[in-house]
Amino acid sequence: MSLPAARGHRRQKGHPPVLSRFPGTARRAALALTAAGLALTALPATAGASPGPDPLARYHDQRLTWKSCVLGPDDTAGEELEQAGARCADVTVPLDYSDPGGRTITVAISRIRATDTSHRVGPLLLNGGGPGGTSLGDAPVVRKAMKDVAARYDVVGVDPRFVGRSTPLDCRWPTGSAWRAAGEDRAGFDRMAAFSKDLARHCRTHAGDVLPHATTRNTARDMDVIRAALGERRISYLGYSYGSYLGEVYTTMFPGRTDRVVLDGVIDPDRYSARLWRGVERANRQALEGWASWAAARDAAYGLGRTEGEVLATVERVRAAAARTPLRLGGHRLDEHVMPVVALNGLSMHNDTRYGDFAQGMRDMLRASQGQRVTPSPWLAGVLEFVLTGTDSPYGSAQTAIVCGDNAAPRDPEVYWRDVQRTRARDPLFAPVTQNLNPCAYWDRPRERPTTVRDDLPALLVNATGDPRTYYDGAKTVRAMWPSSRLVTLHDADQHGVYGVYGSPCVDDTVNAYLATGRLPARDVGCAAPAR
Repeated sequence: MSLPAARGHRRQKGHPPVLSRFPGTARRAALALTAAGLALTALPATAGASPGPDPLARYHDQRLTWKSCVLGPDDTAGEELEQAGARCADVTVPLDYSDPGGRTITVAISRIRATDTSHRVGPLLLNGGGPGGTSLGDAPVVRKAMKDVAARYDVVGVDPRFVGRSTPLDCRWPTGSAWRAAGEDRAGFDRMAAFSKDLARHCRTHAGDVLPHATTRNTARDMDVIRAALGERRISYLGYSYGSYLGEVYTTMFPGRTDRVVLDGVIDPDRYSARLWRGVERANRQALEGWASWAAARDAAYGLGRTEGEVLATVERVRAAAARTPLRLGGHRLDEHVMPVVALNGLSMHNDTRYGDFAQGMRDMLRASQGQRVTPSPWLAGVLEFVLTGTDSPYGSAQTAIVCGDNAAPRDPEVYWRDVQRTRARDPLFAPVTQNLNPCAYWDRPRERPTTVRDDLPALLVNATGDPRTYYDGAKTVRAMWPSSRLVTLHDADQHGVYGVYGSPCVDDTVNAYLATGRLPARDVGCAAPAR
């Protein structure tokens, strides 16, 4: 569900496309209750809780050991953090919050401390999305986006539990992504059902002891341990995409423990589920049409067609060709199950660089469909490596574990098959991905019910009208749910992740003014997309 999107700094790979991760760091450009049986005393104290000993005192009172963020000579992310003045630490948290005296895991964090200590606001925790996305290395790029106000914050990057440098979860998959298209017929759908069932089996075999604890609610609990371990009464928070849902859950579970909250790429919490992609076909089709218009104006460079309609026809020809016979691209074979995922991967960032990457990738796929020998472009090679090999298995494992651990999914494959068939005629490219089943259909039932997000929160919400991942209706829904919030809308941009990413002075200045003063705009703010 990031699904693929992209972020920049640690890898040039394509991540699955819908809860995409924050695309703002230097190099990572390509590529979620109360439970029966959980004792309330095992949960972090919240407002209104009964007085008594704090069962998490050993975690809240722990002393952090700050150290270099560089793990070795090839650790470019650590070097970027080091150059920005960051230090790193491991925070110890319970694996199971219902048993705080039991097994522990660690959550890795980075911190660039405030330099304007006389006007210090406090820590700003970051989550760039995913789920399964790393955020430990995001502090330098976020500080850059914050401009002068950055000096007043300790900017804290976090690799959530089971992600990145935190205690890992790895199902040892032969793929980096669980997401596939259903295919053209029932035989193809059945292959993907068997594929998903096998991925779920891998997770039970290789990570079954930790799977029940890979949830957004536990990640929120970890955030509150981090808050306490930093010695803070409240934290500020910046969350992108899935990180917006994490922020919604944290502020619900721990009311009164946040100061300034910015959610960018806003998820409607009532729609967050193992089938979050359902319904995003229209937004992705709009993004595809916008890209096709851009590519048509550059037909001399890419040869995909001279009009938007011709480019879209080229995409359809490539899709149909891959459905007939898998396309050979370098050492990879691109079939009916993967080609639509690649297309989704190309649509989340509204800028010339990403449009060009996608256009080159589509040109490579077109040539392969014509029988030519093709060495895929770097962007396409990265997406194919991610989707078709186990190189980045931990990312896909953690992402899927969290999504499946948060919400139960329908278990009957016929539910998914009917949905695919019902929507296929309307969108033969995207619907077989967005309506398809995934390993959650074969997952154990979650231990906790999903968080019910209802209480008002004076947060600043940010969204582009054409966001193909966390589409605009979600931001409007949360704005209505939280009357004290304000919504900053970037108009006429098919962009996922706006603040500090897209290059809108209107958006960036509005967010920075809020971070500087703690005062929300008097009313919702509309920003025109800058001329490109």
